[in-house]
Amino acid sequence: MNLLRRFKRPLRDALRHRAELREQLQWQRAAWVVEREIDAVVSAGRTIVAGPWLSEVGFEALYWVPFLRWVKTAFRLDPARVVAVSRGGVASWYEGIAGRYVEIWDHVDPAEFARRTGERGATKQLEISAFDREIVQTVERVIGERVAVLHPSLMYRLFSLFWSGQRPQSFLDAHTRFEPIAPPRMIDPARLPREYVAVKFYAAQSLPDTPEVRRTLAWFVESLAERTSVVLLDTGLVLDEHADYSFGASGRVVSARPWMTPANNLGVQTQIIAGAQAFAGTCGSVAWLAPMLGVNTSAVYVDPKWLHAHLGVMLRASHRAGAGHFAALDLRGLAPLAQGSGLMAQATLASSPKPKAP
Repeated sequence: MNLLRRFKRPLRDALRHRAELREQLQWQRAAWVVEREIDAVVSAGRTIVAGPWLSEVGFEALYWVPFLRWVKTAFRLDPARVVAVSRGGVASWYEGIAGRYVEIWDHVDPAEFARRTGERGATKQLEISAFDREIVQTVERVIGERVAVLHPSLMYRLFSLFWSGQRPQSFLDAHTRFEPIAPPRMIDPARLPREYVAVKFYAAQSLPDTPEVRRTLAWFVESLAERTSVVLLDTGLVLDEHADYSFGASGRVVSARPWMTPANNLGVQTQIIAGAQAFAGTCGSVAWLAPMLGVNTSAVYVDPKWLHAHLGVMLRASHRAGAGHFAALDLRGLAPLAQGSGLMAQATLASSPKPKAP
């Protein structure tokens, strides 16, 4: 019996190790398949559409743009062959990656965009949809030639190996390149205060719309305004499931809403953030962008479970890019200060669908 036990445990360990090796090989093969597909797109010799990007702003800034930089380097892709396709005036995000940029809002009505992306049933582009194909066909008409497509689903398939915990942080590091981003000039800088903090708070599962959150955010913005001017990046546009908190422009609090349209709103926000002394906002969306603009960032949340691995990625990204500092702030730590301030005002929330995770 003792002899049986002596052999049983090593055999069990060997079988478990073999299963683990098989699993690792499976994940390596999945990554290899995606890389072969990317190579096929690049090797086709055609002009390449990078996109169309129809998903969340935060994933575009934190993953898609750095992924494209990696593709450019790893596959020696000439940016002159690339047409970036996105929305909101983000051509500057793709400088050095794409030689041309096509703005989706120049060809698709925002209401139609919302309807068609809603039909997809998922915020993330895990496959090429009929709407994606229609946009690509529009781009082909605009540029006058057939294209190959470097679709976001390739990035989602590759990085899902990291998000699911099957591959380590080093895997993501190897497939991204984080670099500072040069801002565009979308509005006259004279419209802005000489010194200011840029602020963008929106409802998300990590920062849900509750009376306490509204009260604390209102106190936060009022406290900032006692020290410096505040420029609110509330768009007044309902283009996705994120609804901006509104605080009301008065005194040293200025709203950028009058300067924004669907076609330029992200570009305007990029310019305003880049000119700010600091940025504060919901953890997600342009909070992932702000450090890449060289701006120190405080990203606010109350429920970190919805942020998955993104916080760790952002902390490493800001360090790797040598850009602005990034700090995550649990709003619950400020709630007692807001309660003790005697402030009666609360933030309000623009009408929008149910908020989602960043």
